[in-house]
Amino acid sequence: MVQLFNPELNKVYFINQYTLLHILSGSGGIQVDFKNYFDWEDKVIYLEKGQYIKFLSDDFKAQKMEFPSKTIFENREVRVLFKHLISLGYIDALQGSPLEKYLSGKASQPDSREIIDHSLVQWFQQNPFNASKSEYQSIFDVKESIDQLFSTQVALLELRDLACGEGMDASRLIKEKLGITVRSMLEEKRLVESKKKVVFTDCSVQEVCFDVGFKDPAYFNRVFKKRTGYTPIEFRDNFDYERQDRFVENLMELIRLHHKNEHQMEFYADKMNLSVKALAKKTKDKMHDTLGSLIRNELIGTSKKMLRQEMSIKEISLQLGFEEPNHFSAFFKHSTGETPSQYKNKKVQGIAPFL
Repeated sequence: MVQLFNPELNKVYFINQYTLLHILSGSGGIQVDFKNYFDWEDKVIYLEKGQYIKFLSDDFKAQKMEFPSKTIFENREVRVLFKHLISLGYIDALQGSPLEKYLSGKASQPDSREIIDHSLVQWFQQNPFNASKSEYQSIFDVKESIDQLFSTQVALLELRDLACGEGMDASRLIKEKLGITVRSMLEEKRLVESKKKVVFTDCSVQEVCFDVGFKDPAYFNRVFKKRTGYTPIEFRDNFDYERQDRFVENLMELIRLHHKNEHQMEFYADKMNLSVKALAKKTKDKMHDTLGSLIRNELIGTSKKMLRQEMSIKEISLQLGFEEPNHFSAFFKHSTGETPSQYKNKKVQGIAPFL
């Protein structure tokens, strides 16, 4: 059953069952497993058990559907929705599309299997990595092996042997289609899981080290700091899982209120009673992003809403503090890969842009 969901700002929501999230409205970004995403518009997001999600604004409205039945996942193709490779798994859900009709209740008695089946068809039509079904199966065999074996002393050669079926070179395929290596997939999985154990448990660094497949705590510390910029203990302190520090809430509220007119870090630093350097560091520590990126993403979100409301590019540029319409158009294209006019035409024609 699809349920309405009004998430709290900056609260960690743990995913205990395979879950579909359709974000209906909101401003700002979402954070999933320590990565921030801002292009969630018109998309249905699929989250796997063991992940978490946070909402970086207090005005989000969403629908969610949980899938408790394991029978759905007997079909190995379902992995393409939930086992994310390099970013979130999603399906476009434009208004009037078959998937949107299922989620809105317009379809007659839709069930979870129907939604999954339709999502699979649409995912393969989108074909985000330009691969055949047999190639996808080989890629996701590697991903599944990593998810199952990352905490052991598995060797890369073992992973490749486990995943190479029917003579297909899985490591070459992953490099060609995803632009990453099997080693980097394994390292990223271990890093994400170590971050979760660091911030969501009171395990010692040594316990985390062994739990995620490292042999030497000192080496684990060095790897963690090289990848994150922080020691595990520093990372735990900065994440503020208990939300005792309202820094994120206060900063996001300021950005939401003032991003149309104030684009400079000095303004936000003054409002937060911090130096520019201190604000930049704390923003990176707490949100794993830069202040400039947060402001830009808020501007893009607002400009997309204005474009959907049929406002002219000149009107939008003035309201968002750009000196000239062509400055706004250049900013929009640099951030989204398309001009404001192209984005508006796609919405009219019912075509959703890719992530």
